[in-house]
Amino acid sequence: MPKLQNKSALITGGARGIGAAIARLFAQEGAQVIIADVDAENGSLLTAELSGAFFHLDVSAEKDWDLLAAAHPVVDIVVNNAGITGFEDSPGPHDPENATLAEWHRVHAVNLDGTFLGCRYAIKAMRAKGSGSIINMSSRSGLVGIPGAAAYASSKAAIRNHSKSVALYCAGQGLKIRCNSIHPAAILTPMWEAMIGDGPGRDARMAAMVSDTPLKRFGTVEEVAAVALLLASDDASYMTGSEIHLDGGLLAGSAASPGE
Repeated sequence: MPKLQNKSALITGGARGIGAAIARLFAQEGAQVIIADVDAENGSLLTAELSGAFFHLDVSAEKDWDLLAAAHPVVDIVVNNAGITGFEDSPGPHDPENATLAEWHRVHAVNLDGTFLGCRYAIKAMRAKGSGSIINMSSRSGLVGIPGAAAYASSKAAIRNHSKSVALYCAGQGLKIRCNSIHPAAILTPMWEAMIGDGPGRDARMAAMVSDTPLKRFGTVEEVAAVALLLASDDASYMTGSEIHLDGGLLAGSAASPGE
């Protein structure tokens, strides 16, 4: 039997990348998928592919969440995946000394405020059934310092902590609503593709970017989706307030290469 049969799942930032991979896998496992994104073009195409629903959502806008709650008042799974690095349309600097307050606020508004609003919506939308799964997308950058991406690292660290607060709150309310976080490192998404580029030297650039990763490769969006499926399913029914690192062994320490 599919793991998410008869369940509904909202995925923010679901139009492409990790969010789209999660949406596809959840749909394969029987979920009715709601894709929420500001990218209406790709979101609508994926919705048609999966026979799901699309909702135009700016995760940093409280009024958008209110409209979403009116349209989808009950849901079983919420994946708070939408996020930005801050580099999409701003080269920086993003270091602690020179980053602007406006850039700091912009990154936190999407990543952290968006996750807060998503968790708040999820608890209310799951309370009627008294159960559900909230999955928050943090990052390896939420566990270590990133000098050149101070706002991004800060926002992802806060997501990690807020996930635990949500988990404890729901348990304290006697609700079977679980909340966990996923912490990916280098996952091959459109964001990374833009930095790697095409043409000569692509393989060398890719290798350089993961040279400090023990497994010596990028992760895939499908590998992140597999972890999200575990957390969304009843297989993880005793798992709340936890965090899963998906980093090729990066945070485990260092590994000697074969032959060394």
